[in-house]
Amino acid sequence: MRYLHTMIRVTDLDASLDFFVNKLGLVEVRRHESEKGRYTLVFLAAPKDDKGNKTFDAPLLELTYNWDPEVYTGGRNFGHLAYRVDNIYELCEKLMKAGVTINRPPRDGNMAFIRTPDQISIELLQDGPPLPPAEPWASMPNTGVW
Repeated sequence: MRYLHTMIRVTDLDASLDFFVNKLGLVEVRRHESEKGRYTLVFLAAPKDDKGNKTFDAPLLELTYNWDPEVYTGGRNFGHLAYRVDNIYELCEKLMKAGVTINRPPRDGNMAFIRTPDQISIELLQDGPPLPPAEPWASMPNTGVW
């Protein structure tokens, strides 16, 4: 058995791509549009997972955009996506500067949570041992839910 991808439905493909690609740093590896099915699928990979070969080798995130408007509820019921990051403090700072709310700051130098435009939780985990506690993270309170 081999892990292939996780699919999430998105209501605004442009906003979701801005979040996942421009802010979080994922890479679009392929896209499929179906005129007959009236949907677009966009497959994303983490930069270190993307081998540049547009194949199924990397664990992928599939964004499914249905062209006909739908209302999706219960994003929290999905659980969360998780990504290992090189420096949790640097990424959280970059995300905050891009307007992303850090719902659970990395007070422990190890874990943080953010949410997508469709309110799906994303867990960020420090690669390797936790970083030493540092401000402003150590004293930053939670914001909302994750």
